[in-house]
Amino acid sequence: MTRVKICGIKEEAHALVAAEAGADFIGLVFAPSPRQVTLAQAERIARVVKESHPATEVVGLFVNASATEVNTTADLCHLDWVQLSGDEPWEYCLEIAKPLIKVVHISEHRNPQEIGDILAYGASILNKQKHIYLIDSFTKGKYGGTGKAFNWELARQAAKQFPVIIAGGLTPENVAQAIKTASPWGVDVSSGVEISGTKHPARIRAFIQAVRRADDEQR
Repeated sequence: MTRVKICGIKEEAHALVAAEAGADFIGLVFAPSPRQVTLAQAERIARVVKESHPATEVVGLFVNASATEVNTTADLCHLDWVQLSGDEPWEYCLEIAKPLIKVVHISEHRNPQEIGDILAYGASILNKQKHIYLIDSFTKGKYGGTGKAFNWELARQAAKQFPVIIAGGLTPENVAQAIKTASPWGVDVSSGVEISGTKHPARIRAFIQAVRRADDEQR
């Protein structure tokens, strides 16, 4: 079953819609972004989700923050996972106490072998730490949420070797094709379930339904 992460949640109501629809993860952004949440907002969202839908795990997204800040925030906001979306080196990841989602941004000039080598090196460093990779498109000066897709074929080989989430430009309309192409461990969406910059319940539900239909067709 392909795991689903709905990222950039700012409102409790949208978190509950995602959880009720079957999202495996919701993502809260702590880095500078239009989707950034305060500690108070994050704590409330996480609490509501855990009380009503404990199977849905809460991920906190950070960009180039200190390990102390990340670990403190993760504890205060009851995060289940930490997502590192910046330029953090692999060795830095060892300082993070929570299970880890490490983002690898790839540009179109990368080939599948290079991507596999990057993830394999990361695995050699993080071999004793619970971790997942998230492959996203590279946009200069941006660390996510761009709505820009990459060539999913580039992730196919890596997804056979490692637990890989793919992100970037996914929507309810194209996620089935992404799953068919790359067979990833999971998929991540933010802007693709928004209308005018705000999460939309119908788009969230449609995205998750599209993933489940794609899984059924893959069986």
